[in-house]
Amino acid sequence: MGTVEETLKCPACQDLFTDPVQLPCRHDFCLTCIQAVCEEGPLFCPECQILLPSNLTLEINTTLQRKVKDFMIKSSTSEQPTAKKSSSAVHCDHCIEMPSEAIRTCLTCDASLCQAHALLHQQRSALREHTVVEVTQDLLSLKCKEHRDELKLFCMEERVPVCCLCILVGMHKNHKAAQLHDACTDLKSMLETTINKLLQMRCEAENAIKDLEFMYTQTVISAADFRERISDKYNRIRVVLDGDERLMMQIIDAEEDCMTEWLEAERGKMEARISELDNLRVSSKLLLQETHDLRFIQQITEQNRCEPPKLAPIQQIDKELCDPDRLRTIEKLVDDLSVALSQHFPRMWSYLSCPVLDLKTAHPKLEISQDGRQVCWGEQTDIEAPTTQPYDSQYSVLAKKSFTAGQHYWEVIVQEKPYWLIGVTTGPVNEDHVPSPRPSGVSVNKASWCLYHGEGQYLACNDTQEKQLQVGKKVRKLGILANVQKGELSFYNADSMTLLHSFYVECKEPLFPMFNPCIDINGLNRQPLTMFWIKDPWDWGGSTDRGEA
Repeated sequence: MGTVEETLKCPACQDLFTDPVQLPCRHDFCLTCIQAVCEEGPLFCPECQILLPSNLTLEINTTLQRKVKDFMIKSSTSEQPTAKKSSSAVHCDHCIEMPSEAIRTCLTCDASLCQAHALLHQQRSALREHTVVEVTQDLLSLKCKEHRDELKLFCMEERVPVCCLCILVGMHKNHKAAQLHDACTDLKSMLETTINKLLQMRCEAENAIKDLEFMYTQTVISAADFRERISDKYNRIRVVLDGDERLMMQIIDAEEDCMTEWLEAERGKMEARISELDNLRVSSKLLLQETHDLRFIQQITEQNRCEPPKLAPIQQIDKELCDPDRLRTIEKLVDDLSVALSQHFPRMWSYLSCPVLDLKTAHPKLEISQDGRQVCWGEQTDIEAPTTQPYDSQYSVLAKKSFTAGQHYWEVIVQEKPYWLIGVTTGPVNEDHVPSPRPSGVSVNKASWCLYHGEGQYLACNDTQEKQLQVGKKVRKLGILANVQKGELSFYNADSMTLLHSFYVECKEPLFPMFNPCIDINGLNRQPLTMFWIKDPWDWGGSTDRGEA
């Protein structure tokens, strides 16, 4: 029967068909499910994704509707003996000589009633106001445990069913209360609104996945196109630029890998969000199927569903994220080399490295990936935003290796992350990275030089000093170049190689790259900071002094 039941379920809502309609592509859906799709935009089949004519007439599939009804009748018939068996243990309290099977229970009289006495109960005018429900063996579950009275009211402050005595003299005295039926009506209306909202958000998430798939395709096509064009230009200067071409190709490969990885991760988040929304919607619909008001109230309060769930909005995908700025930058650099070849060696990317994050120095609220290339705020560690300053340097992690000499360059992918703090610091007290008593990646008495982004603004921060920067295009990848000999620390928009700010760093202590994803507020800043890396790094000239400690 389970296989038959699956064929009678709507692919959209996963419930038995209600007023089923068949589309021209021969896929069946509930009428309300297709109407919900129509409200979101062009009419299309949720199964095969083909577009349908806007003037399409939706007619009820009577054959399928009849099969659903037949299945429901068979299901109810097969379950009927079990129901009788479970209720056979309850007998009528008014039948003395020959006990009859009870079919109803009066909560006012605390009595179980057979069919005859239940009818008599309804006919007597003095008993018409009594509350009669389906037969039950557990009367106390439907009554106030403190006063043993009927649960006729709903406390609006504590969101639980109560009796009249609870409101008058009990624990809910002076609380605002409503009739149980009225509260049930309001909560069901709220659940229906929630279900519609969940369906709408699911459609938004599906559209976001389509945008991500399109961006993925564009990224692959753009990377292939730029590879071909750049390779043709390098053929004209192959004798002296074999090594440089290899470096540029590695950058393109790494760019594609990072963007592909990010797009796949975003797709996974959207699919997980769809699953979460589906589960919440199904559980809400199951609650709506409860016809007994009191049981409905008990179930919805047990599941803490008296208030609409706080759902984070579906974030729109910024299609500019796959704009191949870095690839255009590479092509422009190749063109510049044909004019003034000797002025561009060695490239900044020749010093490119990928710092590995040191878990020992990470704040306990941060999560570090196994490969040490990503850091983000923990999923279950939401806290309030700082009130004294927009960032807090304690929520950081340091790289495992420091440097005291040479030139060093690394890049950090931030994408659309709203808050982050990235730079260098003089780091832990000793080379063993022994954590200080204070749970932080940066000690209080240590110096730091960082770039902070928050709410669209950029600040250059040197310890307690701040300077607001004027940045043209939003930074989606930050590059940091440390020239220890010159005492320079420079920050770049790594996609366009535009200089954002330079510090003069006069320090003889080892310097550690520092990464702070900043705290997460309402799930809007949970995206990670990701190190940009190439699979086969090439040391320019074979003898560059990295100066690592």
